[in-house]
Amino acid sequence: MSVVEPDMEDLFQEKKRVRNPLVPLGALMTAGVLTAGLISFRRGNSQLGQVLMRARVVVQGATVALMVGTAYYYGDNPWKK
Repeated sequence: MSVVEPDMEDLFQEKKRVRNPLVPLGALMTAGVLTAGLISFRRGNSQLGQVLMRARVVVQGATVALMVGTAYYYGDNPWKK
């Protein structure tokens, strides 16, 4: 059990991933818009809350598109594994 096969070591070696600095920014923007929307709903301004919830969906979609685009650009095609 203490002997490790050479093939097993190759499985656990990860290649260095490229991190996009805009993804955490998108996550913070999503959290900020969500918080502002919830606060506006709480205060009774439902029209502003609806607009902010729609903005949250747009920002969240852009963040996900940025993550997928970055992975595809650097060679990690998420649909071909």
